[in-house]
Amino acid sequence: MKLSAISDQYGKTIFLICSAISVIIFLIISTNLVKQLSIQERERMNIWASATEKMAQVEGNADFEFLLNIIAQNNSIPVMVTDADKNILEYRNYELPDHVADGEHVVFSDLTERNQKFLEKRLGKAVGNKSLDKLVGADPHFIRVEVYPGINQYIYYEDSILLRRLSLYPYVVLAVMIVLVLIIYTAVVYTKKAEQNRVWVGLSKETAHQLGTPISSLMAWSQYLEACGTDQEVTSEIDKDVKRLSKIAERFSKIGSRPSLELEYLNQTIESSLEYMRGRISGKVSLNFHFGEDDFGVMVSTSLFEWVMENLTKNAVDAMSGVGEIHITTGRGKDFIWIEVRDTGKGIPRKNFAKVFNPGYTTKERGWGLGLTLVKRIIEEYHDGRIYVKESEIGKGTTFRIELPIIKDQ
Repeated sequence: MKLSAISDQYGKTIFLICSAISVIIFLIISTNLVKQLSIQERERMNIWASATEKMAQVEGNADFEFLLNIIAQNNSIPVMVTDADKNILEYRNYELPDHVADGEHVVFSDLTERNQKFLEKRLGKAVGNKSLDKLVGADPHFIRVEVYPGINQYIYYEDSILLRRLSLYPYVVLAVMIVLVLIIYTAVVYTKKAEQNRVWVGLSKETAHQLGTPISSLMAWSQYLEACGTDQEVTSEIDKDVKRLSKIAERFSKIGSRPSLELEYLNQTIESSLEYMRGRISGKVSLNFHFGEDDFGVMVSTSLFEWVMENLTKNAVDAMSGVGEIHITTGRGKDFIWIEVRDTGKGIPRKNFAKVFNPGYTTKERGWGLGLTLVKRIIEEYHDGRIYVKESEIGKGTTFRIELPIIKDQ
């Protein structure tokens, strides 16, 4: 794999790791704040319980008013006072189904039947089948107070609305942060990809432009050599290579713009596209065609599709180190026509099935790792098809599969 591709992958990994660390730190801080607030509410309720206990035993108006003031200051924490038999005596700070004005009632018996059932249900859900004495100490939301010698009451409180909202706040912010990270990551990747595309398109069109002049010159020299009586076989071979260069220039000029698709017959197009390759690959490579009975019609850009087949064939030859067999098979599925290119080369590890199409990915000492990237783009963006590694086994070979949309009236 090229250094630029490795650096790009490291950059993405570092970004995601830093984002994850930031999210974790935020969660730890937020959770700690919620925990501290919960402890403060627990301490407030202990003071409230102590004031309730002392008020039942107080002598003298001054102390009574002081304790009553402490009790009245709780205007945010929902609380119930019950007897030992779980009967609710008083309540504070609950949002009841039948509205009760603030400070209007705190005595349970003064409530409507609907409100009483609401509070009993809340208490029953918290208590369950357990006794109140067992819950005291086991659950911090239950506190026992001794109102008279040998007579106990029990205070049950719930987290305040503020605490409940703050408990959810870290997760809401976490979701927002994750969405923002994904948006930033996607935007960066998309921007970089768009920039790469612009570079490739510019490079392709400039290459096509630069090839134009020497190709024209070579055509003229070929005609001159033929006029000078040069062996016709030599000039014929030169003409073939000049035409080849012209075709390559045409392919490069089409990168970046939507090519026009024409009806072509698949088997015939494949065979003609590889005719040039047959005479220029090692004689130790066997090129075998296994075509279906019908020569299916497909909508393709011939010059670009030929480029795809040549790239796949070159990759297969490289994978076999110039010795082996290449099998090209065609067929028809329900909604598509398929082509498979199978070689007897070294194979691809399963973990790299998708990576082989990434820009810069290559196992060769020389090369830019763009061949399969261009193949994927030509098939999927220009022909609305699909290409993927169908199967591969180390030491035995690889099969690439192309799927192209079927023409409905076939």
